[in-house]
Amino acid sequence: MYLTGFADEAAAGIEQQIRATKELGWENIEARNVDGVNIHDLPEDRFEEVCLKLEEAGVKINCFGSTIANWSKGIDKHFDISLEEVGRAIPRMQRLGTKLIRIMSFAVLSDRGPEDQMEEERFRRVRMLHRMFADAGIEAVHENCMNYGGMGWTYTLRLIENVPGLKLVFDTGNPVFTEDRTKTAPYPKQSSWEFYNHVKEHIAYIHVKDGRWDAAAGKMEYTFPGDGDGDVKRIIKDLLVGGYNGGISIEPHLAVVYHDTSMHSSEEVRYANYVEYGRRMISLIKEVQE
Repeated sequence: MYLTGFADEAAAGIEQQIRATKELGWENIEARNVDGVNIHDLPEDRFEEVCLKLEEAGVKINCFGSTIANWSKGIDKHFDISLEEVGRAIPRMQRLGTKLIRIMSFAVLSDRGPEDQMEEERFRRVRMLHRMFADAGIEAVHENCMNYGGMGWTYTLRLIENVPGLKLVFDTGNPVFTEDRTKTAPYPKQSSWEFYNHVKEHIAYIHVKDGRWDAAAGKMEYTFPGDGDGDVKRIIKDLLVGGYNGGISIEPHLAVVYHDTSMHSSEEVRYANYVEYGRRMISLIKEVQE
């Protein structure tokens, strides 16, 4: 088992991302954005600078937090954008020696019911994406986020059944604010523990977010790990008891939220929150191991 995180929540620049990682005593970063740009979209010269800084620091990119097939990509839109992202991601992952990439299963069609989501087209596209990465020696793992597979555990299992070899990155916090389409309308929010229990045999990687759903405000209030409703302690303990030996990646969302550009914090606050979150994650793991 190893610890890593979305270090772009600590800082925009790679230098400070590396600094925060090393301050926590970690060796890995889950790369998403550098200078506000996803790593598979950086200009070539800037990407090479990032590679050299990582090599000099002895820090590795264990996973690409890509935007491939994510909640901003419609299943009813052209597939070319996703294929182009894969084409850019693979050589960069090979340059960095990175073997894991996060993908999704395209945005939920908000004007359609849960059983009318163009399933077969989603399965076809995710199969193709998964195969392209597998052919390059890379494992694509699906996240339960704001996408088809994130509508509930039954939808994730349908993906598993229809995309041979697909593994999961399970996010502890996403169910807390996501409607449970496995239930009847009006849809309640999901249970992280219930979702996890149904899919855990397919999990290859973990994202740790935590928080509480504020129904009155209609938004998620993010917390430190173990302080919210994401069943973080329970899930991490169950994973470790079961012999889990993969990565645990922190995604705090306390100072910045990737998909919420209205949330701003000073550089000092971002950095301090990320490091404190990492320290609390280390403590939580020690606690559940006792």
